[in-house]
Amino acid sequence: MSLTHTVSVVIPVYRGAETLPEVVSEVVDLAEPFVTPNGHQGRITEILLVHDHGPDTSDLAIRQLAAKYDIVRPIWLSRNFGQHAATLAGLASSGSDWIVTMDEDGQHDPAYIGPMLDTALRERAALVYARPTNAAPHGPLRNLTSRGSKVVIDRLMPGGSARQFNSFRLILGEYGRSVSAYAANGVYLDVALSWVISDVATCPVELREEGERPSGYNYRSLMSHFWRMVLTGGTRLLRAVSICGALLAASGIVLAVMLVVARLAGGVPVQGWTSLMAAVLVCSGAIMLTLGVIAEYLGVSVNMAMGKPLYVIVSDPANGPLRESPLPGRPE
Repeated sequence: MSLTHTVSVVIPVYRGAETLPEVVSEVVDLAEPFVTPNGHQGRITEILLVHDHGPDTSDLAIRQLAAKYDIVRPIWLSRNFGQHAATLAGLASSGSDWIVTMDEDGQHDPAYIGPMLDTALRERAALVYARPTNAAPHGPLRNLTSRGSKVVIDRLMPGGSARQFNSFRLILGEYGRSVSAYAANGVYLDVALSWVISDVATCPVELREEGERPSGYNYRSLMSHFWRMVLTGGTRLLRAVSICGALLAASGIVLAVMLVVARLAGGVPVQGWTSLMAAVLVCSGAIMLTLGVIAEYLGVSVNMAMGKPLYVIVSDPANGPLRESPLPGRPE
């Protein structure tokens, strides 16, 4: 008999009074056991609505949905903490084999949960991102800046996976709950997921139009969003500072020696210029080298402050939700 994969759906709610009821009703349709396109069995066991204290009456909508559907579980945050923090709160509160995260605005179609589960089992991936086949309904400028920011983060992050980031995700439950336990304040969720998950896949999906509600983001908040990605995306910028410091220190010493040799050979007619430039080059190089050393220590401190774990212990994959999928190179 085939394994039935249980799925928790986490929806951070900020401004969802108008769109949330329709989104939840679509997810509830998957509460009955369903079969994915590849024949795997799945079932939504809980819908976690994380209230992030938005400006509308989302709290009333959440209460009504919880009263209407048994599988809806409200999670009440004490104040507004932001989308990523709210999503982490939902991950920590989940209890199923898999966790799906999706937005409240109706862009993400729950019908793709089955294909995403198929992708995870086929690719033996603990994390599957939705890969939109159409442009996001945000306008050309926002879409362009979004793509550009991901290209920048791709260069800064080890592994270069930022272009896959999407808020519509399927995460192996054990890994998602581990990340929620380690990630510190201000950490970008997808960066935190990259700390503990190496097997990542994508699944093609078609985005739908947003519901009739104003966006929760303006360009100022999007810039803050991007800067948080930069700061938590890794310590390559700090490593670049340390490398530049070492190179400039070495260059300063070489140039100082060259100036002294030129002075001894009589090639510098101005009295005192050689000693002044040699002192400036050597001292500047020492300062840059010191800054490089400080950057190395700062990089270690940053990783510790963000909560990046040294290791994460998980259960045997052969005994978990991925056990249905054959090992690479072996017949079923």
